Amino acid sequence: MQMNVPKLYPIELQVNGEQRTVRVRAAETLLNALRDHLGLTGCKPGCENGDCGACTIIMGGLPFKSCIMLAVEAEGQQITTIEGLSGSPVQQAFVHKQAFQCGYCTPGFIMNGQGLLDAHPEADEETIRLWLESNICRCTSYEEIHEAVRAAFTSENAEKPPTGMGKEDGFGGDSSHSGIR
Repeated sequence: MQMNVPKLYPIELQVNGEQRTVRVRAAETLLNALRDHLGLTGCKPGCENGDCGACTIIMGGLPFKSCIMLAVEAEGQQITTIEGLSGSPVQQAFVHKQAFQCGYCTPGFIMNGQGLLDAHPEADEETIRLWLESNICRCTSYEEIHEAVRAAFTSENAEKPPTGMGKEDGFGGDSSHSGIR
């Protein structure tokens, strides 16, 4: 009896500034390639159909939902995941404003906010709200999330995180420390 072994396709990606080669199935999502082949678990599986935004990455300077994009479609693209944003103004603002509860949606919101900051550095309140509508927080931290993204635009985020929220406490580096996989 002959077993059907899925054909794997090598693709070249630039992820967080590093050139990477990944062998993927034709129907494999970018989300699964990043998590399963590259160990970048900061982008989270949520709805798996592009509604929640937990899987958001930045590709070509814009946020994309990696759960609805095939990995082979990303061939040759420059991709940034939450692991590549350490110290970004948006990430710092999220820590300073404590704009998270359970934290599952946080990487997606940070990536979306960073994409907005990169694409529209002069975004107004309405534009920020519109961009953030593409992500879902099931804990309802929307006001804090909006305040954090706005703070990144206005530089009102502080130099240091609040007491008890520093790197020694598990905050501030990459967001994959949370144990949520």
